[in-house]
Parts: sequence; C-alpha cells; structure tokens
Amino acid sequence: MIRTVIRYSNNMVTVFDKKGEQIPEYQGQYEEVKEKILKDTPPDTRFGYFLNYETELRVVPREEW
Repeated sequence: MIRTVIRYSNNMVTVFDKKGEQIPEYQGQYEEVKEKILKDTPPDTRFGYFLNYETELRVVPREEW
C-alpha cells in the first residue's frame, strides 16, 4: 500500500510503502505516473517535494502535489 509519494525538482517521483520500501511500478516522470498514483493512493498518503537540493521534505496536500 502506498504511504509516501515524493516529487523532486527534476520531476522524478519516488513512491514508498508503509515499510519504507520503494514501489517501482509507481515511479518515474511526474506526468507519466501522476494519474495512476492519485487513483491508487489511500486518503492518509503523504505527498511531498524535495526542491532545489533541500534536505527536508516539504509535505503538501494531495491537491497541491
């Protein structure tokens, strides 16, 4: 089950489950995986960004992601 979704400044996306393990089928370029992720994520999923070499995840609402 998807727990955390992270988008990077280069528009790559990584997705993690509850155990912190990556889920490869949801990872890739933002525009290519966005719809599938939004369709398959439960309401408690954390969405966030790492922008411009920031070291802290910026958590955002699903609608802003």
